[in-house]
Amino acid sequence: MRTDERRAVLDDAFDPADDPMTLLRDRLHAVGLADVVGVEPVSGGLAAVAGVARRSDGTSVFVKAFTEAPSDDAFPAEAEGLATLRAHGVATPDVVLASPELLVLEVLRPRPADAAFWTRLAHDLAHLHTTTTHDRFGWHRDVWLGQRRQVNTWETDGFTFFARHRLLRWLGEPRVDAALDAADRAALERLCDRLPELLPDRPACLTHGDLWFQNVLATDDGRPALIDPAVSYTWAEVDLAHLWTTAPPPEAQGFFDLYAELTGLDAGWRERMPVIQLRQHLAVVAQLDHDWGAADHIRATLAPFRTRG
Repeated sequence: MRTDERRAVLDDAFDPADDPMTLLRDRLHAVGLADVVGVEPVSGGLAAVAGVARRSDGTSVFVKAFTEAPSDDAFPAEAEGLATLRAHGVATPDVVLASPELLVLEVLRPRPADAAFWTRLAHDLAHLHTTTTHDRFGWHRDVWLGQRRQVNTWETDGFTFFARHRLLRWLGEPRVDAALDAADRAALERLCDRLPELLPDRPACLTHGDLWFQNVLATDDGRPALIDPAVSYTWAEVDLAHLWTTAPPPEAQGFFDLYAELTGLDAGWRERMPVIQLRQHLAVVAQLDHDWGAADHIRATLAPFRTRG
């Protein structure tokens, strides 16, 4: 069935006025999972609607969908990212189905509130970052960060890649242009010019790409498992910065020192986090009316670059 025909079937399958869980149930039925008898909402995601679908045999699956899909390749790209992380030793949920309309996954467990869990994650993430070094920055395809395309065009230089595809890429987005004035945008360009002075020259490695603490769950046996990736080969500190700056729980505090020890990070890594996390703050401002202070963080980080020095 062609994409346009499949979309027509889905349009007939549910009324746009239906609640999100009805939307998920009807989309599951439309793609052949007719034994779904109900869907319960889950919280945490910002870009898609999500729920746990109960099947008639008593089993459950996790399902998510966009009310308006940004692209036919968003969920297939996410499924590929999950498989790639798993191939390199990181636990991820089994993919039941990945189509342009929805993603169906194994149900994971909530994180346990103990430090041993985060110790295991430090080892898993350090192993991922230290065993997947690459001679180029990017990925063989673009992926999706929320409802915006994450451009993964290959570059040989990490500073060029980060400036072009992780920072300046967000200029021109309507919400970003509304939040930042001309002086802010000029400051961002100056910061990009000075990236080689601000950040160490590190190799690319495979990264999760959207690693805030809400994307860390657990397998049935308690192992850390990651969801919602936006993979690429880039600096390892992209993953570290996202965890560091998104209010990780108290039991995660030992994670950072252990990760630094396992990967040989220098003592100045904490000072670099605001610059690296600019890419995520810009992505949040670009997509959400309520940005949880992201625009303020951007302006604070750009403040030293507002005048030429």
